[in-house]
Amino acid sequence: MKIYPRPEPGDQPTLFHPAYQSTIRRAPALAPVRIPHTLSELTGPVFGDHALGETDNDLTRHHSGDPLGERIVVAGRVLDEDGRPIPHTLVEVWQANAAGRYRHSRDNHPAPLDPNFTGAGRALTDENGNYRFPTIKPGAYPWRNHHNAWRPAHIHFSLFGPCFLTRLVTQMYFPDDPLIPHDPILQSIPNESARRRLVSHFDLSLTEPEWALGYRFDIVLRGRDATPFEDQR
Repeated sequence: MKIYPRPEPGDQPTLFHPAYQSTIRRAPALAPVRIPHTLSELTGPVFGDHALGETDNDLTRHHSGDPLGERIVVAGRVLDEDGRPIPHTLVEVWQANAAGRYRHSRDNHPAPLDPNFTGAGRALTDENGNYRFPTIKPGAYPWRNHHNAWRPAHIHFSLFGPCFLTRLVTQMYFPDDPLIPHDPILQSIPNESARRRLVSHFDLSLTEPEWALGYRFDIVLRGRDATPFEDQR
């Protein structure tokens, strides 16, 4: 039975990080028990391009009008530990709008909703592992973890491999955001070099002249330079 490798210690968020108050309640009191993978976990789903619409990856084109905010293009490659591309991987994103509010019933942040922005998209990587999402730069928002707590601007990523067991979830941040040093979620990753892997890079080659700035965010699935993921400890 195939066993997927575990990440290196220190490169992933810790289960218990008191500054991130939710971990106080969620962290297990005992060491987790590793359960052997079963056949149902190691098979399916299989994603094809027939399941994706023409504009699924373009978060600026899901409504009749243009969304408000700074237009950006987020693109990159999904790679393995040796730098080889991972093709035909389903990549999903979700994010807040330019005012820092999610289109979700539980988001009661008193910031305006944008009727022309849903904040979710998906794409399949091509044969070279590339993905691309035109979108709007999300705003920061308060989250009540501690006094005057604000989350940096970020975009959530979900990646599906060949089976449900290989689903990985992470977050992408933006360079030079002054809130990054104050974010307990990002700071729950012990290694500074691993934290930097979650910060995108401005890339002039990805920009659209007179339309959008470009940010590159490559995702490495395994190895010493693996991207930190949620719940992979």
